[in-house]
Amino acid sequence: MFLGVDGGGTKTAFALIDRQGQVLARNEQSSAYYLEVGMDGAADVLARGCAGLFAAAGISANDVTFAFFGLPAYGEDRAVQAQLDALPRAVLGHGRYLCDNDMVCSWAGSLACADGISVIAGTGSMAYGRIGGQGARAGGWGELFSDEGSAYWIARAGLALFSRMSDGRAPRGPLHGLVRTRLALQDDLDLCQVVYGDLKGERSKVAALSRLVSEAAALGDAQAAAILAAAALEVVALVDAVRGQLGVDPGTAVTVSYSGGLFGEDGPLRAPFARVLAASSAGAYRLMAPRLPPVLGAAVYAAHQVGIPLEPAALARLAGTQ
Repeated sequence: MFLGVDGGGTKTAFALIDRQGQVLARNEQSSAYYLEVGMDGAADVLARGCAGLFAAAGISANDVTFAFFGLPAYGEDRAVQAQLDALPRAVLGHGRYLCDNDMVCSWAGSLACADGISVIAGTGSMAYGRIGGQGARAGGWGELFSDEGSAYWIARAGLALFSRMSDGRAPRGPLHGLVRTRLALQDDLDLCQVVYGDLKGERSKVAALSRLVSEAAALGDAQAAAILAAAALEVVALVDAVRGQLGVDPGTAVTVSYSGGLFGEDGPLRAPFARVLAASSAGAYRLMAPRLPPVLGAAVYAAHQVGIPLEPAALARLAGTQ
């Protein structure tokens, strides 16, 4: 049995699968983003998720052949690396696991561990790809000065646009009224209290406000639509950057897939991303819908780590369980 854990900025997903592609159990918990919930908070999320998963499957941690934990911000702070690496051992009671950044879950799921590039656009954003055994990433440097095209980035741009509309620095469009109504603002400046007070500026809570930008664009707000168009350009730039790092020859087709809330069925980036990717000057791309969600990709990747990758029939069965 193989355990996959996909930690994100908003939620953490757990899945247990077998070699035949059967999903034995699933579980979902809150964010394991240690920069927001603390190291103890991340440990608690992993413990609760694994306990629920094992109880549902009727197994113990020792029954797990191998596990992969994709953790947000993993590898981005050398000082806490050992602490993050140790978290799963406290949960499993053994060392049959590997930790890495949650970007690996996106790639492993969307491409089923095949060569190509996967881009993530949810609370944060980044791209990761592997070709011929070589891996590369772009973006994901954090919300303060990166995460371009992410829900947080879109929300921040939307809040900035609201402030300009309020001041008269930009013409008022549907976004202005939407923000006032949805956040129950009596005065425009009440937005400061909501964001800095009620939401405490928390990454995931601010990112959720990106929906207001999408709604405003759907109502014909050209300035909100421009934010989404800019986000699509930023996300494709991440793909181009990974392609360049991997040294792919010009004209060579590269398979690209995606994950994250902004690429959901009604996600605001799905269509514009496809258009911008097709027009990219970096080279040829084959856009492919994700084969598996990131959490199942994490479990499949766990199987790869011990040299027993799932057969095509097992992958097909797994894809049918989404």
